[in-house]
Amino acid sequence: MPKVLIADSLSPAAVDIFAQRGIETDVKVGLSKDELIEIIPNYDGLAVRSACKPDADVIAAATNLKVIGRAGIGVDNIDIKAATAKGVVVMNTPFGNAITTAEHAIAMMFAAARQIPAADAGTQTGGWPKKAFMGREVSYKTLGLIGCGNIGSRVAERAIGLKMKVAAYDPFLTEERAVELGVEKVELDELLARADIITLHVPKTDATANILSKEALAKTKPGLILVNCARGGLVDEAAVKELLDSGHIGAAAFDVFAEEPAKENVLFGAPNFIATPHLGAATSEAQENVALQVAEQMADYLLTGAVTNALNMPSVTAEEAPRLKPFATLSEKLGLFAGQISDFGFDEVVVEYEGEVSELNRKPLTAALLAGLLRPSRGDVNMVSAPAILAESGVKLTETKTEDSPVYDSLIRVKVKTKATQNAPEGGWRTLAGTIIAGRPRIVEVKGMALEGDFSPVMLYVNNLDKPGFIGALGAMLGEANVNISTFHLGRTTESGEAIALVGVDSDPPADLIASLDGLEHVRYVKALRF
Repeated sequence: MPKVLIADSLSPAAVDIFAQRGIETDVKVGLSKDELIEIIPNYDGLAVRSACKPDADVIAAATNLKVIGRAGIGVDNIDIKAATAKGVVVMNTPFGNAITTAEHAIAMMFAAARQIPAADAGTQTGGWPKKAFMGREVSYKTLGLIGCGNIGSRVAERAIGLKMKVAAYDPFLTEERAVELGVEKVELDELLARADIITLHVPKTDATANILSKEALAKTKPGLILVNCARGGLVDEAAVKELLDSGHIGAAAFDVFAEEPAKENVLFGAPNFIATPHLGAATSEAQENVALQVAEQMADYLLTGAVTNALNMPSVTAEEAPRLKPFATLSEKLGLFAGQISDFGFDEVVVEYEGEVSELNRKPLTAALLAGLLRPSRGDVNMVSAPAILAESGVKLTETKTEDSPVYDSLIRVKVKTKATQNAPEGGWRTLAGTIIAGRPRIVEVKGMALEGDFSPVMLYVNNLDKPGFIGALGAMLGEANVNISTFHLGRTTESGEAIALVGVDSDPPADLIASLDGLEHVRYVKALRF
């Protein structure tokens, strides 16, 4: 039975969902890093919000961990690179609190435009400061959105309902989507020059860190209202303070800060500045939603392999998983085969999908193939870590698809360009193909030769010249070594040309047998394969 640690406060509904799915849970909130490291080897899953920080040290200690689920959007507290290298899926719940966060941004905009917190404080202390506050309408003003994705688009919908004009900067926003939302797609400099109000809705990445730098803020309109309910570190806080003091920025409202918890900040006490303590997702509805979603997603992955909202692995729905599973098994075995016969590494990988499989979700299939391909040389590699490892190695990966398959309903082919060396005359392309027959993965092509056979747990792969007596000699040598043959599959190009023998055996062939086979006159290559 899988076991999950809930390390941050989540709705009790999450525990109920895990229990209903047959997953054991422990709720241990407020653990120190050392305490977390000590117990994390006991768990298959880790559910967190923002307080628990599974960093590289924690993940290194997590010998059984398969998935980290973040109840919410931001994953700044999770070392995704370390998780990926370890083969741990990292999931978040990007939709559960989108409405809540969008509403908070709109609320902050109104609070800044009408100076509501200061007016409230002045009123409740008996000052009745009616003349001290002159607000601004937001209707017919231009709202500049930096980020128009899941949350930003919802802010846009609400702003348009307030009769605002919306200009959006987002490199991933298509013209079609902009038209659908009723926003104008613009470049950042144009947004800075035109916007009366700017609100940010992007994650913090290398591309977005300090996106509103001192230089960028200097390009904004006098009297700007600035709202940040996204992530700290997107805005130069010191520059905002200077511009608030000078009056260039009319008001600013921040829910997030570069350092949190923000016990102190350069912006605190600045004129017309409003702060909330990272409340964007803090509604009962949102917390219930993200708790339910993270529990369902983690349970689906641990029980069925379905992947939803993963940040380091292709998504696989619960409906897709059963259909993909046999093809994922085939892909992994093809990769494992290719990896074992690529003795000196490789420079390029091509994956071809033909027939019905070409219309499936191919990303997890490619990930499974790469996991098999890398395992002989890199050890403990899985579908999560393999694509990242291959990308870091600089190996070129190409994927193609063809709707028609001449012989089989579906076919997966892998081509690996191996490194040619003086000691490796077999350097060049290794080509394998397979399919599913009666629900089982089958080899159907090796080096372009038609050859149909099973993936036996232990196999001899022999590439030889097709000469009379060779098969008999091979069988005799296996018999003399007391290695029993379970299956025997042959393929060849032409009579007396190149041939392949795939021999399933019941035990590992001894090293001296492999050496003897390799020394035969007609043998070009021989390898014991394990699946």
